[in-house]
This record gives sequence, structure tokens and C-alpha cells, in this order.
Amino acid sequence: MTIQLVDIFYPNVFKRYSTKYNIYRDLHEKDLHALEIREIDFKLAQRIKKIILSNKEICYTTGSRGDKFSDLLALGSFVVFKELAKAIIAIGNEDCGRNVLRTLQKINDYDNNSFSIGGITFPLDKAHVVGILNVTPDSFSDGGKFFEKDAAVSHGLKLLEDGAEIIDIGGESSRPGSEPITEEEELRRVVPVVEEILKQNPKAIISIDTTKSKIAEECLLLGAKIVNDISSFRIDSKMIEIVKHYNATVILMHMKGNPKTMQENPYYDDVVSEVFDYLIEKVEMAKKHGIKNIIVDPGIGFGKRLTDNYELLKRLNEFKAIGHPILTGLSNKSFLGKALEINVEERIVPTVITETVAIKNGARFIRTHNVKQAIFAAKLNSFIDNPEQLNNV
Repeated sequence: MTIQLVDIFYPNVFKRYSTKYNIYRDLHEKDLHALEIREIDFKLAQRIKKIILSNKEICYTTGSRGDKFSDLLALGSFVVFKELAKAIIAIGNEDCGRNVLRTLQKINDYDNNSFSIGGITFPLDKAHVVGILNVTPDSFSDGGKFFEKDAAVSHGLKLLEDGAEIIDIGGESSRPGSEPITEEEELRRVVPVVEEILKQNPKAIISIDTTKSKIAEECLLLGAKIVNDISSFRIDSKMIEIVKHYNATVILMHMKGNPKTMQENPYYDDVVSEVFDYLIEKVEMAKKHGIKNIIVDPGIGFGKRLTDNYELLKRLNEFKAIGHPILTGLSNKSFLGKALEINVEERIVPTVITETVAIKNGARFIRTHNVKQAIFAAKLNSFIDNPEQLNNV
């Protein structure tokens, strides 16, 4: 069973759900929300639907008599959904009812929580900037610029000086169509850089961008605090043991296939719900193994069609219901270049515009090449949300 609060007030989203649930009435309103419960017992779904309709609220289900499972869609407000949850509990299904309440609570509490990495507290009422350091010869944006150790270390320290709170270091390109490299080569690229940055700045918070457990372990031993696994443990199953053993923070990202194959005709019926379900599954798996410090990344640009990337950005707010901070990596990506018909060198301004939108829609960690500009975006969003901060300026 998966519970998702859907921003159905968007006309295209309403149209998609109208098709799924055979909604023929014109119910679209700009402040409307939808609570969808997927893969719920069919008989329970019918009981819940009856309760909702008796309270003169709106509800639809999929399937027919004889089906084991069904999907349910209730339309309304947070108040309506909270009362619905209490009614579900009252008919004896505490598990479903409490899950609905927990989902709503996660959304309500999202901006009021904080997140700790390496003893440093990151309040989630504002966004934090993660600087990208690619120690590779072939990354799409900056491949080769920082391939040598001294250049990489110097750039990493400069990112911190510019205000990045975390440095994400990767030795293997994940651009579409890229070939994997050997474990030995990846170790040779990243270990000396991690070691030297921490030697010169022991307080630096380092994230290692890798899908290989050996690379993660070597960097965690040196003092890295985060593992950014774009495969969410799929490529190397030992990764989950390493993250647990070192009590590391993990970034779990959605990606179809692997970097080499991910852009070979990706397809989604509904990209947001499919990515949402994937991340819920990976988060639950991590928690079962005792991993608690989790960041989620919907993987914009990884195995997505051009329209999928913009749909995820628009509805990023829905991922708050997972209950973990959202990270986005939008910097200089091809979904900007293709839509605007511009090359990599022209994507700095579009990057900061989309990063601003992402922050407004719930992103709390911004992974970027453009640290100073992302900090501007984070600060301006914070001022918009809390204008009183400027009273003494």
C-alpha cells in the first residue's frame, strides 16, 4: 500500500487522474488536492469509499468486484483527509488510517525538521548547497577540468570557500551513454582528492558519489560522511552494509537502468507516482537495514524524457510525503539545453532559475556546479518565505 498526496489542482494532472478513475465530471479547482491510496485491499477500498461518499465528499476507485486490490482517490483538503483517516481507524483498519495520518504529518512537518550530517545540523526551513567536484575526464559539464589531483583539490576548497556546505566528489561519469570504469581506476581518482581536502579542511563534509561499495568504504574511512548512490543499492548490494556499518548518510536516487542505457527510450505512465513508489521502496529497504539518515533524489535527468523532468520539477512538493529531505541535481543538464536550444556554456542562468523553482517546491539540498548562484537562490527563497528576516538589514 502506498499513500501519496497529489497536486491534482494542475489541469494536466487532473486530466491524467480523470482518465485513470473515469472521472467525467468537471471537478477541477485550483486549491484541490487528492489523496491516492494505491494497492489497497479491494473490499477495504469499497468500505472507505462508502464512508467518504456518506460524508458528501468525493471518492473514486479502480477495479471491479472479484479483484484483490484496488486504487482509491479521494478529493478534498487536508482537513477532509484527516477526518477520513480517523474514520478509517474507527472501522477497524488502524494500519491504513494511521498511515494516512503519518503521510499528512510528514508534509506538515517537512519545513520544521532538521537533518544532521557529521554532527552538523541542517535546518530544513531553507535550502543547502552541495558543490559538485567531478574528478573525471568525461563528465558532460566539466569533464577534464579537475581530473588531476591538484586541480581537483584546489577546486573543492574553492567550492567550500564560495559557501558550499557539502562537496560531492565523483570519479566516474554518470552522463547518458557513459561507460563504467574499474574499481581500481575510481579509487585512484577520488581517494587522494578526498584525503587531501580533509587534510586541508578537516571540517569539510564530503559526499562520495559512487555506486561501488569499495569506493564508498575507502572514502568513509578517510572521513567522508555521505554516500551518494545513484543506483540506490541496485548496482552493488554490499553498499547497504557499508552505509550501515559506518553510520553514513545516504542519498537514494531514482534512475532507470544505468548511465549507459538510461536514455534509451525511457517511458512512464505517470513519472511522479512511479518515481515516488520507487523511492518509498528504497527508503523502506534502507530503514529495514537500520539506516536512518536518508536523503531522496527524484533523479531529474536520469532515465527521463524531456517532459518528465519538468513534471518532476513542477510536482516536487509531493515528495515531501516520503518524510526525508529532497535533493535535486539540475545544474547545466541537457533538459535545460534541449528545451531552450542552448549549449552547456549558456546554461548557468537557466540552472539557477530551475534551482529556485526546486527550492520553492521543497528541495532542501541543491547539488550544483554554480555554488554562488545557488546560494543566492536559497537566500532569496528564504527571504520570500520569511520576509521578517530582513527587518534589521
